[in-house]
Order: sequence, then structure tokens, then C-alpha cells
Amino acid sequence: MVVGGVVLFVIGAVLAFGVSFAVPGVSLPIIGGILMVAGVVLFIVGLVAVLRRRRATTVESTAVDPATGTRTRRSSSDIDPLA
Repeated sequence: MVVGGVVLFVIGAVLAFGVSFAVPGVSLPIIGGILMVAGVVLFIVGLVAVLRRRRATTVESTAVDPATGTRTRRSSSDIDPLA
């Protein structure tokens, strides 16, 4: 998603600033601006998804054995793999 956002932004910038011919009934600078905004939004959403995917979750639990009075502590960590 991050790469797709960059690609959309580049295509939009070319249409908005680099194209010198006119198409009847179509405003290429406006279409380029729309593509650039969509590219920025897609880039941010992709970046948030990548950063969110790498979070680690730690769970801790404590239990006491009623027969012996022994306290047991368990800790486990789970890290989401990159897709």
C-alpha cells in the first residue's frame, strides 16, 4: 500500500505539473491533484498498517497452588509477523 501511494502521487504530480497538452472536457491539473491527494492518503494508511502490524502483546498471569501454596507466574509475548 505504501508503494501504491507513492506511485499515485507521482502520476498525479506528472499530470498536474508536467503535462502541457489539453484534453477537451478534462482538466488534467485537477485530476492530477486528486491523484496526489489519494496517493498521500494511501501512503499514510499503508504506513499506519505496517507500524500497527509490528506491535508486541505481553500477557502475564499469576496463580497460587492451593495445596502447596506455591506461586506461579507465567508471561508470554506475541509479536505479529510481517506479512
